[in-house]
Amino acid sequence: MRKLLRITKLLVCFSLITAFLGCNATQKKESTGQYIDDSAITTKIKTGIFDDLRLKTLQIEVQTFKGVVQLSGFVDSQQHANIAGEIAGLVPGVKEVRNDLVVKQY
Repeated sequence: MRKLLRITKLLVCFSLITAFLGCNATQKKESTGQYIDDSAITTKIKTGIFDDLRLKTLQIEVQTFKGVVQLSGFVDSQQHANIAGEIAGLVPGVKEVRNDLVVKQY
């Protein structure tokens, strides 16, 4: 009986350690909490860009990783690129904005 109890405790400890290590963040991987936070940031930025009457575009891609936002895609002018960057920078939790938007050439 004692041996079974000891094995059970060992398995529970091993399971908990594995679960906690699986939620850790690395340089190339986010933790679960960071992923959720970044998803919320991305959603707020996309909503802000779409709601802005000057932009009103779906051609701007927003990606967030550990609070760093990358904007990519096409806009009509440099002013629109600057506006999108400002919108992204105003969202709480954003650490940095990398504005890689390209101005369309007509």
